[in-house]
Amino acid sequence: MMCMIDFMKIHLKENPNLAQRINITVPPRTLELLDKVAPKGNRSRIIDEAIRFYFKENNRSKLKKLIRAGASRRSQPNLKLAQEWFLLEEEIWLKNK
Repeated sequence: MMCMIDFMKIHLKENPNLAQRINITVPPRTLELLDKVAPKGNRSRIIDEAIRFYFKENNRSKLKKLIRAGASRRSQPNLKLAQEWFLLEEEIWLKNK
């Protein structure tokens, strides 16, 4: 058995995209939903897509929160800077009018 395990470790390192078998437990309702969207031989693809979508959306949500927090922190200094520059630009514009 040790030889088979070593072979699998080497095989997985050489082929990182090789699918691996796992066992999961889901509630009956989840299984019913899965059966509606995927034939029994195609469940793995649907589960893979669902997990990838979840993490993509979760990361996108976290990124949006970070961007909002950063924009919020910078809003007052940016507003102050814009107001200062506006006064200078208005003064120059009036002189050149």
